[in-house]
Amino acid sequence: MNKRFEQYVNGRTDLFIPFIVAGDPTEETTIDLALMLQEEGANAIELGIPYSDPLADGPVIQRASLRALEHGMSLEKAMGLVKQMREKGLEIPVVIFTYYNLLLQLGEERFFALVRENDIDGLLVPDLPFEESEEWRESCNANETALISLVAPTTSDKRLEAISKEATGFLYCVSSLGVTGTRTDFHSSVFTFLDRVKEHSMIPVAVGFGVSAPEQVEKLKDHCDGVIVGSAIIRQVEEQVEVLKNEASHKEGVDQIRSYVRNLISPYGKAKIHS
Repeated sequence: MNKRFEQYVNGRTDLFIPFIVAGDPTEETTIDLALMLQEEGANAIELGIPYSDPLADGPVIQRASLRALEHGMSLEKAMGLVKQMREKGLEIPVVIFTYYNLLLQLGEERFFALVRENDIDGLLVPDLPFEESEEWRESCNANETALISLVAPTTSDKRLEAISKEATGFLYCVSSLGVTGTRTDFHSSVFTFLDRVKEHSMIPVAVGFGVSAPEQVEKLKDHCDGVIVGSAIIRQVEEQVEVLKNEASHKEGVDQIRSYVRNLISPYGKAKIHS
């Protein structure tokens, strides 16, 4: 079991798990955003690795990935950023969100060497099916690294039970089929789905894909243990790209995103819980 997940995730019913893209628009921004998100109550960070051919990412995250790739961001460089975050005071778990092809290119042995070297806590691979993940689950367990599992509304009870039995860290519930992106509201079936997952899961249940407003957090919070927010935050980054890239206005850009995040998770009433 990973110690940071025990401290900051296990047993919580008000989880806030933001997703940011490594290197978008600069490495400095990624580090500062992670620290700001911790100050604003994040329980863990999903650090997205930019990839040229993403399976699950909508247009907002695709554009962020392209911006990061243009500046030479890679899986190894992104993992190195976590060490810099730790040196500047990041205490919460960091989950590497990457596609399987990048893991294959890097190699399993090298990946876990970097996990240990850079003090990383989890791994999420959206295109690695549960049925094909046994080797990586074993390696993650051996390295005290949570392998985050995903479930969707179409997941059968039998498969949900099997996934829940092996799941570590938190269980990622995809709110709807398709790619990531903000949504105005959720179909009523989402709440039934989350209740079903909660019946099976022994670890916290968090919902992602589309969370972008405090009203949504308010509606969801009684049916899950937390929310995962990606595209909504990345859209804020996109709107502040030039401000964030400019050294003189960089802090102003981070604070603009801070204001958005603070409002988004206001139903939890838990800003700066780690400060």
